[in-house]
Amino acid sequence: MATVELDVREVIPFERHEKILDLWHTLPVGDEILLVNDHDPKPLHYQFLAEYPGQFEWTSAERGPHWWEAHIKRIAAAE
Repeated sequence: MATVELDVREVIPFERHEKILDLWHTLPVGDEILLVNDHDPKPLHYQFLAEYPGQFEWTSAERGPHWWEAHIKRIAAAE
């Protein structure tokens, strides 16, 4: 299992989801993204629930006043 860290705090907000999803589409089963963001990525989580059901595990936690981490693990390939 490999973890790819992606810090999007300095990325323009409207470009963040595209950057994250570009990485997601290249991620092998068993690997994960460690997403670092400046807010709770709930909207992205909802997008994953809608578009990638059964393909991921998600764990999110606040690590500082302006720093959130989400572990997004690919557990299955797209059907």
